[in-house]
Amino acid sequence: MKKVYFACAITAGRDYAHHYPVIVQYIKNNGLHVLSEIFANQNITPDTGVSAQEDFTDAQIWEWDLDWIREADAIIAEVSLPSLGIGYEIATAHAWEKPVLALYHHRPEHKLSSMIAGSPNVTVFKYEDIAETEAAIAEFIATL
Repeated sequence: MKKVYFACAITAGRDYAHHYPVIVQYIKNNGLHVLSEIFANQNITPDTGVSAQEDFTDAQIWEWDLDWIREADAIIAEVSLPSLGIGYEIATAHAWEKPVLALYHHRPEHKLSSMIAGSPNVTVFKYEDIAETEAAIAEFIATL
């Protein structure tokens, strides 16, 4: 079974947290295992993060996330909210030659970082409604 690392904003804010379970379900509907499904947990907040939920240190989370990225066949990231962590994860995926799908809720007042939008190793999908991402995820997964 193929595995996906799902990346999303946690400490940068949870403005799009209501989209995360939907995206994870779309991935799972395509028969893939989501290594980082915990990130879609609605109880995680910028203040608590995963570390407070499970009493992990920052170093443990860093190691845990990198292990998941190493294990994953691909990365699917919700990148609408700028996040240093997501940028780090996408750069790591690039270095390890992992395909990346970046889902971006397009709003005129927020521009996607050129480091993501301009990367030849990242497929960017701009959406207005979360339901639009279902087909994009299926298409991306079909290329794995």
